[in-house]
Amino acid sequence: MLPPASVRTDRKAEPRLMPDPNTTQPSSASPTGLASAPAPESTPAPATLNPASVPVTRLQIWLHRLLVLLFVFVCAAAGVLLVILPWTPQWTDNFLLLRYPTLRTLMTHGFFRGFCSGLGLLDIWIGFSEAIHYHEDKLP
Repeated sequence: MLPPASVRTDRKAEPRLMPDPNTTQPSSASPTGLASAPAPESTPAPATLNPASVPVTRLQIWLHRLLVLLFVFVCAAAGVLLVILPWTPQWTDNFLLLRYPTLRTLMTHGFFRGFCSGLGLLDIWIGFSEAIHYHEDKLP
């Protein structure tokens, strides 16, 4: 049989949220039994590790601009394809769907076509919203 928790000496002291009913509480304990917040460290972090203090180079700015432009272009192109393609004959006369008549029936259903077009409009909106809300003061 193991000794009670207050007598054990083989384990390190563990922080507890609730007081142990078998031990006596010191007078400095909080009335709710919760541990107090740890004291903040007195040593500040070095300035070299702070990303806000590192200057952004011109190359990083142009790479970020190029990435945003590429993102907008991909969103717009995929969105236009998703809006137009479900309503063309290539959508239903696809040779990949000839082996699966059930899937072809689903793909030709108006709800599914409308759903794909709605995703295309959402994709276009996300791309242009990213372009409109682009700010260089929020660079990574």
